[in-house]
Amino acid sequence: MLSSTATTMLRAGVSRSSGALQPMLLRSTACPFSMNTTKLQSPTSSISARPLSTTPSALVLRFRAQQQAQQQLRKASTSSSTTRARSDAELDANAAEAAAKAQSAAHAGEPVLDWNTFFKLRKTRRRVQLVFSVVMTLVASGAGGAVLSTGVADSLVAQVPLDPMFAIGLMTASFGALGWLMGPAIGGLVFNAMKGKYRGQMAIKEGQFFARIKKHRVDPSASSMGNPVPDFYGEKISSVAGYRQWLKDQRAFNKKRTTFV
Repeated sequence: MLSSTATTMLRAGVSRSSGALQPMLLRSTACPFSMNTTKLQSPTSSISARPLSTTPSALVLRFRAQQQAQQQLRKASTSSSTTRARSDAELDANAAEAAAKAQSAAHAGEPVLDWNTFFKLRKTRRRVQLVFSVVMTLVASGAGGAVLSTGVADSLVAQVPLDPMFAIGLMTASFGALGWLMGPAIGGLVFNAMKGKYRGQMAIKEGQFFARIKKHRVDPSASSMGNPVPDFYGEKISSVAGYRQWLKDQRAFNKKRTTFV
């Protein structure tokens, strides 16, 4: 009797709670392994995408743009300095041309000197000045040594904190250096005395020549160890062909400078 009653109650309880005893997985509306389930949201999906400015390609582009801007600024500063130097050179050239024209008007009655003759006379004058520089060096050093050997400057030699013979040698060399500096002036006077008829025309041609040099020479501030200034004063020019070569050297300097910049 008791067993039948308990069995009946257990069956009733199971029948009443059949819905409550179902597992949680059976109550879910979708299987977690089903293909129709909604995809889980990635933790990084809420983070906004990186801006293009921080990508490697954008950084490279930005670096290249900065380099181009720096190069443009460098070129602008170089061109401004070159323009300023060129304007100063043009002013000097114009002043030299005006002085040459004034000298030409002052010596209008004298024969015109061509450029080849001018360069020959200029070379001859340089040689005469060099010869007188050597001669005056020997004469001044010999005369100074002879005077010092007499003992006239013993009091001065005693004040030098060196060996007396060494001090006398330095003084003799100083006399020789003074003679070397006096040589070009004396040589120029001798040359003008020898070539007096070309004196006025030489002055005119020199004014015109230096006006051309100032007009076409390069800016020395742009020189470097690998690109030195080619004969800034034109001292090595001794002919018309040499002047043309000098112009080529100036153009080569400017071309190499633009290549480096």
